[in-house]
Parts: sequence; structure tokens; C-alpha cells
Amino acid sequence: MRLLARREHSRVELARKLEAKGHDSEVAKQVVGELACQGLQSDRRFTDAFVRSRIGRGQGERKIRADLHARGIDDTTADPFMADISWIEIATEALHKRFSEPPADLNEWARRARFLTGRGFPSDIVATALGDAPR
Repeated sequence: MRLLARREHSRVELARKLEAKGHDSEVAKQVVGELACQGLQSDRRFTDAFVRSRIGRGQGERKIRADLHARGIDDTTADPFMADISWIEIATEALHKRFSEPPADLNEWARRARFLTGRGFPSDIVATALGDAPR
């Protein structure tokens, strides 16, 4: 219960944490199932909070999806929370937070492209957010 009081957790996260504390795998799954039935745990609530948090950090769709998969959330659960998001806008905001001026040369442009790619943005969004490479 203390785990859920701090923040939302996915079913898989809770089960892993209970198992790490020495609880049997089957008991952990049963407890997590009961918490979900009582409405105390919800993968949908977790996904919503997680996606909003990661967008606030300037992370891209690929990184967010990979992190959700690591926490046991499939694409079917994640898709409604990832729709209608302007990834270009998020990439542009992340660029402006990190870099104050436009890239001066091709090396600087490539550095920024690597920054956005590392944040989980696909190449088409990186290219759109950065614009044409300087010559």
C-alpha cells in the first residue's frame, strides 16, 4: 500500500517489488490482482501519469514506449495516451530548453540531432524540429 501511496505503479512493477522483498511470485501476483480489483492499482492510470511525466521531461515516443514495455505495459494500453500528441512540438521544446541558439555549423546540427534521437524521437521528427542543416 505504501508503494501505491507515493505514485502509480504498473502491475508488473508491483509484482517485481513484492518478489524482491521476498514474497512468493504467485502470492505477489494474487495481491496485485486484488489491488487492481479494488481499484487501488490501475495500469491505465499508471500509463497516463507516466506518459505525462515523460513528455514533461522532453522525451520522445520511442523512449516512452520502451520504458512502458519495461514496466509491463503493452502498446494496446499505451496507444490512447500517446495519440493526439504533437511530438514535433515536444522535440522543439526540448531543443529550446537545451540549446539557446540555432546550430552554427553541421557538427552542431548533428550534435542536436543525436540529442533528440537519444531522447527517443524518430529521424523524421528530428529533421523537422531542427530544420535544414547549415552549410
